[in-house]
Amino acid sequence: MKLAGRLDHIEPFYVMECSKAAAELARSPICDPAQGGRPMVFLNIGEPDFGAPAAVQAAAQACISAGRTQYTPATGLPALRQALSDWYGQRWGLTIAPERIVITAGASAGLQLVCQALFEAGDQVLMPDPCYPCNRHFVAAVDAEAVLLPAGPEQRFQPSPAQVRDAWTAQTRGVLLASPSNPTGTSIEPEALREIVATVRARGGVTIVDEIYLGLSQDARFEHSALALGEDVISVNSFSKYFSMTGWRLGWLVLPPALVAPIEKLAQNLFICPSSIAQHAALACFEPDSLAIYEQRRAAFRERRDYIVPALQALGLRVPVIPDGAFYVWMDASDFCAEGRSSWELAFDLMRSAQIALTPGRDFGRSGSEHWLRLSYASSMDDLREAVARLAEQLPRYRIASA
Repeated sequence: MKLAGRLDHIEPFYVMECSKAAAELARSPICDPAQGGRPMVFLNIGEPDFGAPAAVQAAAQACISAGRTQYTPATGLPALRQALSDWYGQRWGLTIAPERIVITAGASAGLQLVCQALFEAGDQVLMPDPCYPCNRHFVAAVDAEAVLLPAGPEQRFQPSPAQVRDAWTAQTRGVLLASPSNPTGTSIEPEALREIVATVRARGGVTIVDEIYLGLSQDARFEHSALALGEDVISVNSFSKYFSMTGWRLGWLVLPPALVAPIEKLAQNLFICPSSIAQHAALACFEPDSLAIYEQRRAAFRERRDYIVPALQALGLRVPVIPDGAFYVWMDASDFCAEGRSSWELAFDLMRSAQIALTPGRDFGRSGSEHWLRLSYASSMDDLREAVARLAEQLPRYRIASA
C-alpha cells in the first residue's frame, strides 16, 4: 500500500509511546503490591485528576434520557456559543459575538480546521521551540512547514518579536503560539505578544494562539486573552483542561468574522458536528456552582505547583522558569543524563526503578529538548509527595559525578 508523502513529515507522538510503556509496566509484578511492588505514579499526561462536575454529568444523562442526541449545527449549539460569549465577558471583560465562536470536536479538530482553511503546500508557519508536537503536525498535515524558533529560559520559552521579524520570509503565512504553553507552563509577556501580533498583521499574516490552558493561569500579569488584541487574532480553546472534560472531545474557536463561513463549510464536510451530548453537557459548565468548583480546582493546581517546583529543585532538577499556568513543570535533567544518554533513557529508567511516569523532552522540540523532562502536576497532592520521595531515593543513582 502506497502511503501519502506527508506522513514522512509527521513523527510518532512519543508522549503516547511513553504512556503505553508506563501502562504496560503498571500491569507487571513490579507495580503489584501483592507481589511486593508499588503502584505506578503517573505524572506524564496532561489530564486533570478532577472529572467533570456533577452538574455536567447530570446534564449529559438528562440529554440522553430526553433523546436530545441528534445532529447539531456544524458550528455548535447556539446556546453554547452564547454561553461562551457571556463567559468571555464575565471572565475576561471581552465582547465576543457568539457568531464568531465555532464549537469543535476538541481543540485538535479546531486546529485542523484552521490549518486546512489557511495553509497549503509551500507555506511556512512560525512556532516556538519547545512546543506541543501535535500543533506542528497539524501544519505538516496540510503540506505546510512548521518553522521552529528556539526559545530558551531567558525568554520564558516563548518566541520574541525580533525572532518573528527575522524569520519572516515570502513563504511565511503566520504564527502559531501557545500561552500558557505545553510543555513549559509559561505564557508570553503581554507586551511581546502585542508586538508579535502587530508584526504579523503588518505583513498580512495570521496569528493563531492556543489558549486551552488560559483558564488555568496563576499570575494576573498573564491572565489575558490574545483576543483583546483585535478581531483578526484566532484563538483555539478547549473544554478539556479548565473544564475537566478531556475525553468528551469538545473545544471551540474564536474566529475573525470573515473566516467563520469557510470554517463552517469545512466542519460540515469533515465532522458534521461535535458530539451533541458533550455540547448539552457543557452548558452546565457555566452554572454558578460549576464555575465555583472550577475556581477551587484552579487554586488546587496552584497549591500543587507551589509544592512540586521547589521540591524538584531541591532534588537537583533545575526549573529555570516557574510555570505561570497550565499544570506542567519543564525541568532541565542534564545533570542526570550521562554522555550519550538523553531524558528519554532517564524517563524509562525512572519508570522501572522508581515507578514514576514522566514525559521526556523528545517530542517537544529540536533545540536541546532531549535533556528536559515534563512533569504534569494534574495528579493529586498525595501522588506528588510520593513521587518526590521516590525521586529522592532513586535520582542520586543517575547524577553525573561532575554535576
